[in-house]
Amino acid sequence: MLEKLSNVFRVPDLRKRILFTLGLLAVYRFGGHIPTPGINADLLSQFFDQNRGTFLGFVDLFSGGQLRRLTIFALGIMPYITASIILQLMTVVYEPLAKLQKEGELGRKKITQWTRYLTLLLSAVQSLGIAITLERQTISGGTAFVNNPGIGFVLMTMLTLTTGSVFIMWLGEQITERGIGNGMSLLIFAGIVVGLPRGVMDLFEKAQSQAWGAFTVPAMLLLVVLMVAVVAFIVFVERSERRIPVQYAKRVVGRKIMGGQSTHLPLRVNSGGVMPVIFASSVLTLPQTAGALFKDNRYFGPMLRALSWGEPLYTLLYAIGIIFFAYFYVSIVFNPTEVADNMRKYGGFIPGIRPGARTANYINDILTRITLVGALYLILISFIPEWMITGIHLNHLYGPVGAFFEHLPTWVTNGLGVNFYFGGTSLLIVVGVAMDTVNQVESQLVMRHYEGFTPRSGRIRGRRATW
Repeated sequence: MLEKLSNVFRVPDLRKRILFTLGLLAVYRFGGHIPTPGINADLLSQFFDQNRGTFLGFVDLFSGGQLRRLTIFALGIMPYITASIILQLMTVVYEPLAKLQKEGELGRKKITQWTRYLTLLLSAVQSLGIAITLERQTISGGTAFVNNPGIGFVLMTMLTLTTGSVFIMWLGEQITERGIGNGMSLLIFAGIVVGLPRGVMDLFEKAQSQAWGAFTVPAMLLLVVLMVAVVAFIVFVERSERRIPVQYAKRVVGRKIMGGQSTHLPLRVNSGGVMPVIFASSVLTLPQTAGALFKDNRYFGPMLRALSWGEPLYTLLYAIGIIFFAYFYVSIVFNPTEVADNMRKYGGFIPGIRPGARTANYINDILTRITLVGALYLILISFIPEWMITGIHLNHLYGPVGAFFEHLPTWVTNGLGVNFYFGGTSLLIVVGVAMDTVNQVESQLVMRHYEGFTPRSGRIRGRRATW
């Protein structure tokens, strides 16, 4: 393994990309220690500690703990992700934008430019909401989070957080273009990994204080076993694929006979990776952000409380959102009609299936079924942290249904209060991003005649000269 790791730094271009990526990630973490002016950081961190098992803790996960300190990077990449979702959805319903997307590199650059502008707008709106909420919010005893409230504080907060969000967007784009791996995913990965020691200390403190009484030691062992099982399950599903056999007919090209070989078309069970989870969670942050402003409203208050993290309605919408974005993301990255046309162009066919439209429909049917399996897998993994932190709030349902679930144990309805760094969403992102990055590094090594990390990666050997 050490020999394989040393191969990474023997390739000058790959070494430069990895060091560039690590350097920008270091800049991202350095900015996470620069606080926004005018905030009482100690009181804000205390407030987040009191609300660790709520939606605030879940959002703080994606910012790498920067929201609790309200640093200049507190907004994270959520505005950019939300802007990307909005524009991708508009390509489906707005015909001029759909045509622009089909124009190739030029259209992609224009859509990227519009995504940047929309990110700037969303960052300004979210920072305004945060500034107003902080001015109104107080902790026990009536102490305010803001030292000098007023229009100056609001404008300074908007300028600081918006600039930080745009800078993070630039960091992610630079990593994707000049580094290794997906820049936006790596930024989320870095934020989660930094919080892992805090999660370990949280469990250690619970073990020392016997937080769950006689059930503490078995619960700790169960959590460790569950974490290992979730990691193994994630790796298994992420590497799972449906292979469709493809046969290429023989054809004469000049003096050579081409084709006549059998291969397969691999379809991943989870083609969207972690993106459906990130998309669904970022969309559901919008009502939560509005809930901070209208939580006491007589009309919107009950609806927003029903959409709070851990409630049955939120869980239902979260599951529907994951399924929707799983299919939506696959429809963007994979076109069965185009695959069938390319297959027919080069003399390929699926045994027993007529080339052309029949092949496209056959691939689409298989993709529809395995995408549903992948979406259900994402839902299961994503709900693990929610159930461990807040439990299943089925007792909040109306009428006799809610009364029936009142008899469930408190650890089922209220959760265990376990830190979610050991939950499914964070592990899904960490394992998924790590696997994608390792695969990219491995492909670079194999392309340059080096052996990859995994046994099945193989090795491309150079042609030996004969004299």
